[in-house]
Amino acid sequence: MKDDILRFEDLTVDFTVGGTTHRAVDNVSFAVRPGEVLAVVGESGSGKSVTSLAALGLLPSNATVGGRISFGGEDVLSMSRAELTTLRGRRIAMIFQDPVGALDPVFTIGSQLIEMIRAHQPALSRGQARERAIELLRMVEIPEPESRLKYYPHQLSGGQCQRVMIAVAVACDPELLIADEPTTALDVTVQQEVLDVLLAMRSEISGAIMIITHDMGVVADVADRVVVMRKGSVVETADVHELFDRPTQPYTQALLDAVPRGGLRDDKPSGPTEGTPALSVEDLVVEYRGRRGKTVLAVDHVNLALNPGEITGLVGESGSGKSTIGKSVLGLAPITSGEVRVDGRALTTASSSVVRRTRSRIGVVFQNPAGSLNPRATIGQSIGEPLAVHRGVRGGELRGRVEELLDSVELPRGWAGRYPHELSGGQRQRVSIARAISLDPGLLIADEPTSALDVSVQATVLELLRSLQDRLHFACLFISHDLAVVDQVCDRVAVMSHGKLVEQGTREAVLRAPQDPYTIRLLAAAPVPDPREQAHRRSLRLVG
Repeated sequence: MKDDILRFEDLTVDFTVGGTTHRAVDNVSFAVRPGEVLAVVGESGSGKSVTSLAALGLLPSNATVGGRISFGGEDVLSMSRAELTTLRGRRIAMIFQDPVGALDPVFTIGSQLIEMIRAHQPALSRGQARERAIELLRMVEIPEPESRLKYYPHQLSGGQCQRVMIAVAVACDPELLIADEPTTALDVTVQQEVLDVLLAMRSEISGAIMIITHDMGVVADVADRVVVMRKGSVVETADVHELFDRPTQPYTQALLDAVPRGGLRDDKPSGPTEGTPALSVEDLVVEYRGRRGKTVLAVDHVNLALNPGEITGLVGESGSGKSTIGKSVLGLAPITSGEVRVDGRALTTASSSVVRRTRSRIGVVFQNPAGSLNPRATIGQSIGEPLAVHRGVRGGELRGRVEELLDSVELPRGWAGRYPHELSGGQRQRVSIARAISLDPGLLIADEPTSALDVSVQATVLELLRSLQDRLHFACLFISHDLAVVDQVCDRVAVMSHGKLVEQGTREAVLRAPQDPYTIRLLAAAPVPDPREQAHRRSLRLVG
């Protein structure tokens, strides 16, 4: 249509690597209309981010682009470098997935904002640009904007850095905002705030938003229309209500079916069971020494117990202390006072040999499998290392055990010789799980194991974790900020806020009938894959 802001027509993108050409985007056609929020969804590798980067001329030199991209009726692919520079930031702005990585760590956020403003509005003096920067920070609800201009990115939280990125993006009142996974790995409350700011900015600048995401709850919350991509092609385009009510393509239905939904596990008895708890945290306090001798209280007199064979979800926002509890069990965080017991053994008073033996019975699955696996070791070596170190298993016996573990996480035995970079994110997480269960743990600590995974990959990893736990009967401390995931896999839930345990009980009790105001706020902030329900929630928040 003539009045489309951005239009892709038969777009193709090929990458040449080592003399071989790979097609990343294949004959893609869709448009962004004035004033709308268009969501582009699909799994990693579907081509959604490559498509958006092509619109800004930001693809690397080994990319070959075909078809047509028009912005406001102008042919983007025929623009000169100078014309593209004017287009970026001034008319089209992009909010990148990793705000901390997108902001320059050696410059203050004020200098980066002012640089952006003056680059596109050279007539403004530095003082005027500074006032505009303060105004922008106030618009995205950064507290004390005058003083925050002097902050460096590392002095802000992830949610605050994302707000700064939004401020940079809207500095010149662009006609189109492209937001690439703007809420990935953010807490539900911070995610809600960031989405609120994005929608408010749309009203402020009277522009359109193209949001790239794999979170169907976010799509239901903010989108007007949805484009579904798979393997470089568009498989479906529809109004958001039509897509959720009547998806026409099997892939779209599979995406919606993979969204975590609660109530898939039967609650286990909530009272004490016979025998020794797999994990007992008693009056735990963890303090860190901050700047100038200031003490930071990370965990404040927490009491928590896990029964054998039970999955307990530990939820809360970043900084609530949930990961610190997991680290204290593993000996990776200092215990100021209180006690941690694993299988009845007090880790703070036991001998070093007892502590080593006890911790060998604890498996760990970290949030980022790419960072937790040794890039120089094959996946077979990574899986077998705990067996070699703690059990002295060698040779053919070790190879056989590694193959069995690969079978258990549904990976081919022949992959033992592959390296982590040769696997996808979901496959690497399976390797991490295989390594974690290699010593038949009585306790598994899973710290945000699915937060960075696509919804369909997340579903398969969660199903794998559930089936392994049902078969091996280990207790699991499942640390997460995703309440839908916790609702799907956990038997019990414990909620943390500012280092304190504010509520705990069965999954049904905590997530269906919460008592603490903080838990109620967390649940209200979690998006659900239902556009009508999300619209109702937004209207209630506006009234409130």
